[in-house]
Amino acid sequence: MSQSTNDEHTRTALVVGASRGLGCAMAAELAERGWSVIGTVRGSARTPLHGLADHRPGRVRVEHLDITKPEELMPLHERLTGVRLDVLFVNAGTTNNEQTPIGAVPTQDFIDVMVTNALSPMRVIEALDDLVTPSGLIGVMSSGQGSITNNTNGLREVYRGSKAALNMFMRSYAARKSDADRSLLLMAPGWIRTALGGDDAPYSVEESTPLLVDVLLSHLDGKGLAFLDRNGGHVPW
Repeated sequence: MSQSTNDEHTRTALVVGASRGLGCAMAAELAERGWSVIGTVRGSARTPLHGLADHRPGRVRVEHLDITKPEELMPLHERLTGVRLDVLFVNAGTTNNEQTPIGAVPTQDFIDVMVTNALSPMRVIEALDDLVTPSGLIGVMSSGQGSITNNTNGLREVYRGSKAALNMFMRSYAARKSDADRSLLLMAPGWIRTALGGDDAPYSVEESTPLLVDVLLSHLDGKGLAFLDRNGGHVPW
């Protein structure tokens, strides 16, 4: 059964990082299930999200945000004044130096990945969480590679470290917000064929998206932080 509406209003989701790939696919899936969706893109170039908005007028809205530029957060907050979000989901990720041992990674490359994958999603959440309804959900796209327990072969070390840092920051956020009723979710989508995942990944965006949205919506009425995979299973920290 669709969880798209309740007796009072059409539910609204903000998907940060929805210009293309998995973020855009999740925006499309939510809209298909009857949600009102706001998706963010960087810059002014036309993206697949714009095409989705054209196809779903009144259902999908495009906003602009570069999450690595904190000065853009308050203007976005102002543009969303009056909007009550049932879901705030931050989809962000970049990688580099995948085969390079961490001690040989250039400092600027390390900073770029950490800022994009760990610091910036938390800045978004801290800036926009007051727009989320008290019983709403705040979610972030993490990775199974952020699991310290499951790291048995190394490699992709900057990426792994950034996602582990993101998980820790969300754990800290959850501790600070322990008196709130919101559900907090870190999602590990699996290895998916996207610009980030590459062509060798075993899962397609098309088969993955409904599963991820199912997990997201199943936790709308929860409370506290969970780190879950594409099937709703718990990922070890």
